[in-house]
Amino acid sequence: MQIILLEKVVNLGDLGEVVRVRDGYARNFLIPQRKARRATPVALAEFEARRAELERVQAEKLAQAQADAKRLEGFILKMSQKAGVDGRLFGSVTNMDVVTLLVAQGFTGLVKSQVRMIDGAIKAVGDYTVQVALHPDVLTDITVTVSGDLN
Repeated sequence: MQIILLEKVVNLGDLGEVVRVRDGYARNFLIPQRKARRATPVALAEFEARRAELERVQAEKLAQAQADAKRLEGFILKMSQKAGVDGRLFGSVTNMDVVTLLVAQGFTGLVKSQVRMIDGAIKAVGDYTVQVALHPDVLTDITVTVSGDLN
């Protein structure tokens, strides 16, 4: 299916590009999320008429993401989890746990897909680096410090 991208999509293209994707990806993800539109002649004309507005909105999103990245830069998130004597956690720390604590710290608008744990879920006590993707062009690292609770 041919679609017009209404915003930058990672590994697909930039705003305004007409790309070919699988039908299911377009119908089930890109179009409902308002990231793309079918590339029909009418849609192309409407897009060209709204291009300046869409570029302005994208620039605002990028500026907001960069400001949030500056706030998050060097941020250390501390959490306590139940752990055994050997330092292994009962359960694990997932990206949803990280998002919940970041939102509690005042970083609103984050969803779990924006938190990327390179080595998977955290299963032991220690310090870990976690990536937060605030925008397709803005990635920042935070440190998650997990301490053990023997109770």
